[in-house]
Amino acid sequence: MSEYYAKITWEKSDDEAYVDNKYSRAHTWTFDGGLCVPASSSPHIVPTPYSLESHVDPEEAFVASISSCHMLFFLAFLAKRKYVVERYIDEASGLMEEDELGKMSMTRVILRPSVIFSGERIPSLELIETLHHQSHEQCFIANSVKTNIIVEIPDSLVSRV
Repeated sequence: MSEYYAKITWEKSDDEAYVDNKYSRAHTWTFDGGLCVPASSSPHIVPTPYSLESHVDPEEAFVASISSCHMLFFLAFLAKRKYVVERYIDEASGLMEEDELGKMSMTRVILRPSVIFSGERIPSLELIETLHHQSHEQCFIANSVKTNIIVEIPDSLVSRV
């Protein structure tokens, strides 16, 4: 068993009434290693200036956590097979919409990984698809959510340096 920690801090500004619902949603996420990330509500949910587009919002972080977890397993599986990955980029996206119960929900996350290999060996597209499937099956975050997670793997996104 492992336990994870995050400290979320928000403070009302002196010039905000707050009860009029016109207050900044800017806050910080502080993690156990000391990293402090500026966060805010999404401008898609709460309009600017009350949301800060330059800050990470929970919905973006949700998509990023799924993508990051998937990537870490994928890289580990390739390393164990002695393939050399030079770069992995995922243009991931999430869709927020009403779910089957009528609640707003992140119903779908699409991962679009692009992998660049170096060295003499490049895995087949079939192996890459298998490893992405295994990565999805092993990903702790994917196993924790009801969101439909799709991995799009066009073979043009697998290349060599």
